[in-house]
Amino acid sequence: MRCAADFRAEARAALKGRWGLAIGIGFLAMVLGGFTGMGLPEITLRFEGGDLQITLEALGQTLHPLDMIAGGTLLVGLGVIIVLGWLVRMLIGMIVTVGYMKFNMDLIDGEIGGVEMLFRYFRQWRTMLAAGLLQAIYILGWTLLFIIPGIIAIYRYSMTSCILAENPEMGANDAITRSKELMKGNKWRLFCMEISFIGWMILSVFTFGIGDLWLTPYRAAAHAAFYRELVPLAQPVAEEMPTEENSISE
Repeated sequence: MRCAADFRAEARAALKGRWGLAIGIGFLAMVLGGFTGMGLPEITLRFEGGDLQITLEALGQTLHPLDMIAGGTLLVGLGVIIVLGWLVRMLIGMIVTVGYMKFNMDLIDGEIGGVEMLFRYFRQWRTMLAAGLLQAIYILGWTLLFIIPGIIAIYRYSMTSCILAENPEMGANDAITRSKELMKGNKWRLFCMEISFIGWMILSVFTFGIGDLWLTPYRAAAHAAFYRELVPLAQPVAEEMPTEENSISE
């Protein structure tokens, strides 16, 4: 059974001579929300010198009932905008993440893709959105129990994007279930591999995030190598050559 150093070595071998391409595609993936955490956008309203904080209690104390209705409508509208923005960000992030993992899996398999890989799963946007939502719900549910179960859940579902990259026709929940099966007994191994990048993470902090340009493709390639150990690349079945006896019988 291979360890973290083996996956990092395989990632470096796959990236050799392709760092420029990998950095460019990795940077674009980060900008588009792929291979990063997904959270609710923060909205801060400012009024001249200070922050404008709007609460139902404050509205009730200071506004006329008609103004309260208008204020409530405004809050509902802002809520809808926030939720829609979050869903769009999650959708684009999941599509890009799956495409980015396909790019890295191809690197590990000895193939070279391009920027178009990030957008190749737009036709399966419903599946990608459902997968993102379900993972968020499951992880949130486990996190509400305690922080540790939430972290374990993150690793439990961590292969979902790789599975969807190879099986875009698979249902979202089926891909999540498959990830759970693959990660049985492997969550600690993946955790150790992620921790092995701690030096790069520290370097990235001291370089004000510039180190992420190299760290992101490095981690993604190692992640793909880890997945490839769990699910080896299927070898194409060679077509049987017709023998003389078969030809005569036909």
